[in-house]
Amino acid sequence: MAKLQALQDVANRLRINSIKATQASKSGHPTSCASMAEIMSVLFFDTMRYSLKEPRHPASDRLKYDVVGYSIFNVNTFLLLGKGHSAPILYAAWAEAGLFPVSDLLNLRKIDSDLEGHPTPRLNFVDVATGSLGQGLSVAAGMAVIGKYFDKTDFRTYCLIGDGESAEGSIWEAMAFASHYKLDNLCAIFDINRLGQSEPTSLQHNLDIYEARAKAFGFETIVVDGHDVAALVEAFAKASSTKGRPTAILAKTYKGKGFPDIEDKDNWHGKPLGDKADYVIKHLEGQLKNLSAAIQPFNPVAPEISLKVSLNEPPSYKLGDKIATRQAYGTSLVKLGNTNPRVLAFDGDTKNSTFSETYKKAFPDRYIECFIAEQNLVGVGIGAGCRGRAIPFVSTFAAFFSRAFDQLRMGAISQANIKCVGSHCGVSIGEDGPSQMALEDLAMFRTIPGCNVFYPSDAVSMERATELAAQRKGIDFIRTSRPATPVIYANDTVFEIGKSKVVHNDKVLLIGAGITLHEALKAADQLADQGVNCRVLDPFTIKPIDAAGILENAKACNGKIVVVEDHYPEGGLGEAVAGAISNSTGITMKHLAVREIPRSGPPADLIEKYGIGSNSIISAVKSFA
Repeated sequence: MAKLQALQDVANRLRINSIKATQASKSGHPTSCASMAEIMSVLFFDTMRYSLKEPRHPASDRLKYDVVGYSIFNVNTFLLLGKGHSAPILYAAWAEAGLFPVSDLLNLRKIDSDLEGHPTPRLNFVDVATGSLGQGLSVAAGMAVIGKYFDKTDFRTYCLIGDGESAEGSIWEAMAFASHYKLDNLCAIFDINRLGQSEPTSLQHNLDIYEARAKAFGFETIVVDGHDVAALVEAFAKASSTKGRPTAILAKTYKGKGFPDIEDKDNWHGKPLGDKADYVIKHLEGQLKNLSAAIQPFNPVAPEISLKVSLNEPPSYKLGDKIATRQAYGTSLVKLGNTNPRVLAFDGDTKNSTFSETYKKAFPDRYIECFIAEQNLVGVGIGAGCRGRAIPFVSTFAAFFSRAFDQLRMGAISQANIKCVGSHCGVSIGEDGPSQMALEDLAMFRTIPGCNVFYPSDAVSMERATELAAQRKGIDFIRTSRPATPVIYANDTVFEIGKSKVVHNDKVLLIGAGITLHEALKAADQLADQGVNCRVLDPFTIKPIDAAGILENAKACNGKIVVVEDHYPEGGLGEAVAGAISNSTGITMKHLAVREIPRSGPPADLIEKYGIGSNSIISAVKSFA
């Protein structure tokens, strides 16, 4: 009984400190924190195994806070908070555990404090940023995959999900994935407090429907009073002993639990308690028996790994051979896998088009099929890359990454390590038509802070792009092409991020990438026969763009540039080049791009119809005269 009372005391102290923190910041979500106080108390002081010295130890449990957007490291568990707005109670729990002084909680949301409104990895106990709702369970599933199938340790992953956010489709994508892979080291906790931001949730406290849905997705389900610490202790014990399937704990809770005149009342979301705070704190203090709870012992065991990686052999192509860059991607991935078993491939049921199937055939135990669920695909990849345990390559049609832009945006905040490879870009894919043509992808990935954008133009540069992406920590995008294109680089060509290549030399500078580089080369050859010599530049990376190389070559070509890209004009190669030359005078640029929604047709016809083929390039060069 003393232990249970201690856990209840911790829960109420977490409520009190959440109120104090949000009062100090004059903003925040104390009522959302209150509904999960007992859950957090039992997780931190009975269930999870973690170390205060090493919050990100690879063997520690994980808590993915989907409510708070936050996760714990160096626990024998992973805690992910999907409802990131409940960050104050996450911070309060770590302070209660002794990671930092409770007084620091009063710095919540201050500009010079890392205790931000929604948690980010600026904090050493946060694995990924959350707060954009519905993403936490996918990340947690990625973490669980690594623990179960690769590290093979006994750490567990917990994801705390708000009932409002469970309306997000990505939650159900993640549940289908977790069930398929039998992630019995994953526990999803639904904080079902009935109230959303602006009105009650659609299901309110109808736990029968929540349970039926979770069971339908293959989860072991446990329905529990989320404010009963004894019931929660029993529920988490049962979850940890469940084998062959993930567990969903469906906790009936009340928003603002323990707050007189506020509990279960609408219109208190995202508001500090104001002049009611002192009264509520006094009420909660009156329930304390002043008992403390200790964190559980932690004996970390995790395999030592290295993420050092390179191609095990150089490219081996013949100049002029026609190889699609998407095909070279599969070849390069196998070469990386030959040097490091932590190179993992994830795909969304497009492996026979992206050529990630080449990797699956070589290393079937290192390939994870995520099916047609791109938000979950990216989320799982982000989770797999956490704590430096894997190098995840995530592939699908480049157009379909747009579905997961929010996951990628949050990935940047999370300092994620994920390599995205998008095939089937531009009108050059041909007859499949505009729904399959990525014409916005360069713009999308260029907006992501810290993301490198590779656009290799042949098989040799493709292999080196894959290698360079694998060797750096961060988000990378590699754009691959569907058609086979000639090999133009020698196998020993050295490529660098942010450094372009000059393929032809002289008086007008043509800049293309992927398919359009080959159109530029074709145009240059035809123009040379007419006595007009052109210099052709392959940027290799669109971000960072080789601004110095572009300026140097543009000046050597009388300040005349033609940029041609298989992409809409907004945000792609042309605007990257325009930005590079924006502070220079005496340079004129003509920009060829796809300027309307295209239609189906043979690739060569589409390239010409939409003004990005060799004939259009020739016309643009001649228009300089």
